[in-house]
Amino acid sequence: MTMSTTLARCLSKKQSQFDTVRHPYSLSSMATAQAAHIPGDRLAKTVLLEDSSGYVAAVIPSTHHLKLSEICEQTGRKLSLAHEDGVREVFRDCDHGALPPVGMAYGTQTWLDDSLLTHPDVYFEAGDHQELVHMSTGQFLDLMADARRGHFAHRIM
Repeated sequence: MTMSTTLARCLSKKQSQFDTVRHPYSLSSMATAQAAHIPGDRLAKTVLLEDSSGYVAAVIPSTHHLKLSEICEQTGRKLSLAHEDGVREVFRDCDHGALPPVGMAYGTQTWLDDSLLTHPDVYFEAGDHQELVHMSTGQFLDLMADARRGHFAHRIM
């Protein structure tokens, strides 16, 4: 698989400047960072959450843990981790576990943790387990302009 069609359209619509990084197949965000030889705190990880009102995508650094209570407080919702069926439903054109951060392009409210924005550049999944999108933090902020921002992740490593 290559870059998801939805992500490619989103990047084109926003006229994003980026490059891609190929890496050996990996299944976890930390393994991806190692395989791609990039710092884990610059790799965005997308976690899909849900409640009775629908889905929320939370975007955090791969070196961080999502604090569910904090994102619930900030969103005013009673969220839990989305079931696998929900992930497949929302991110239809992505491999399981290779979710790009542009939940908005998938019709999903998206929250971005500010701790991801402390470096000059950001990497994120392109929709498969072998390619990352790489862009400056400024370009990433432009791409994520419709996302809400907060602090709901804490460093684990």
